[in-house]
Amino acid sequence: MRPVSRRDALRATGAASLGLLWPGRSTAGSAPARAATGTSGVTQSVARWCYEDIPLDEFCAAVSDLGLTAMDLLVPEEWSVAHDHGLAVSCGDVRAGTIEDGLNEKANHAAIITAFERHIPRAAELGVPNVICFFGNRRGMEDAVAIRNSIECLRECAPIAEAEETTILVEVLNSKTGGHVDYIGDNMSYALEVMRAIDSPRVKILYDIYHMQIMEGDIIHTLTDAGPWIGHYHTGGVPGRAEIDDSQELNYPAIVRAIADTGFQGYMAHEFIPRSGDPLRSLAEAVELCAT
Repeated sequence: MRPVSRRDALRATGAASLGLLWPGRSTAGSAPARAATGTSGVTQSVARWCYEDIPLDEFCAAVSDLGLTAMDLLVPEEWSVAHDHGLAVSCGDVRAGTIEDGLNEKANHAAIITAFERHIPRAAELGVPNVICFFGNRRGMEDAVAIRNSIECLRECAPIAEAEETTILVEVLNSKTGGHVDYIGDNMSYALEVMRAIDSPRVKILYDIYHMQIMEGDIIHTLTDAGPWIGHYHTGGVPGRAEIDDSQELNYPAIVRAIADTGFQGYMAHEFIPRSGDPLRSLAEAVELCAT
């Protein structure tokens, strides 16, 4: 069986339904939003996979029209398409392992290190500031063993990233629902233990607000305390990973202000699955909501 990619795993949460939402470029959804940085200094981006039924070239044009300046989770072959539309790549997916097969298993280390050796220099050359990897599925492994193995691998990877001034992001995900029920890096205590051991300015946590609301809650307090170890954010509505509007339980304007108060100067990428009849309108409304 082939490895399950991030896109395949998360498609189970409903991304496949987007084919019903994109009959063509929508006039209603393409009105320019406010500047995607707003007054907070937190620059907004958008995860490509949530709109993957829209051809990439068309989606890049639409994203640019909305006032966004970056796109998230593009693979190296897609970076030039974003750049052709004047968009930065806020985080590159260089296939350094998968959600399931990540840092916690020593058998995955060689492939992860090789992926970073190959792609981080190109990311630096093309101005891609971040690349992603994952902690992996538990498969019965104890936390202490998984943490030790993750530290071992990241100690090999950190010098590659430091030499090119590119940041490796390791994502925290929920293990309760969706396509990654067995994920081992499902809480901030686990992630922070790894980060503190590595102690590199080029290895950080990708703090997914949606996932951590499901697992821990206490979002603002957590991101405030962990601010120095967080290099990137993802959004999503709870429950259901839908729009980040008043139908869900998170107060995103307050969260964005709290992120800004930590001094964060990186990207916050929208990673929700639009459920309305107009996905670009949903994205525009999210950008407006978070441009505090």
